[in-house]
Amino acid sequence: MANFLFDPNVAYLLLISGTLVMIVALLTPGTGLLELSAVFLLLLAGYSATQLAVNVWAIGLWGLGMVFFGLSVRRSKHAGVWLGLTLVALIVGSVFIFRTPRGGSAVSPWLAVVVSLFVGGFGWVITRKVLEAESQPPIHDPNRLVGQIGEARTPIAPEGTVFVGGEMWTARSQHAIAAGQQVRVVAREGLILLVEPVGEPSAEPQA
Repeated sequence: MANFLFDPNVAYLLLISGTLVMIVALLTPGTGLLELSAVFLLLLAGYSATQLAVNVWAIGLWGLGMVFFGLSVRRSKHAGVWLGLTLVALIVGSVFIFRTPRGGSAVSPWLAVVVSLFVGGFGWVITRKVLEAESQPPIHDPNRLVGQIGEARTPIAPEGTVFVGGEMWTARSQHAIAAGQQVRVVAREGLILLVEPVGEPSAEPQA
């Protein structure tokens, strides 16, 4: 088992797998299982690296690639350029992260290219999707209902139930509103909608 872990290709796969899982865990926090998996993989990679010759400059190139990656997901105008620089930095850093006793690359170049392209592309797509989802307004934000027309499902005097925006809501009004009458949402108080009858109110405002 130990000899298997000390293979440069295996150590590289452990390192990049742990890095990818950690990125996904940071973007989608949950039960902590992803975080634990990432730590386990990185610990195995670190154990493997203790018996391998590491090129510090290659690790620095990886770090630079992470900077480029951050720019690629934040700046839409030049996203392709930054993503390209990310992949170049990741590939070169991956190929030379471990060296042979003679100073050559210990990681298979083909393995480094394929894995780097997959991880870089997959990470970019996932990160962009998460950031886009976070920038969208909440689907169930009651504020979006202000101004919409709905229907009173029960008498409102002063509270009742209305159907608006495809959902049932508790509503309050200064006017007595009959069941079946159309209402307009004018504001909200917490999860209670403040409504008014559409057209002429059915009764004088309540004291």
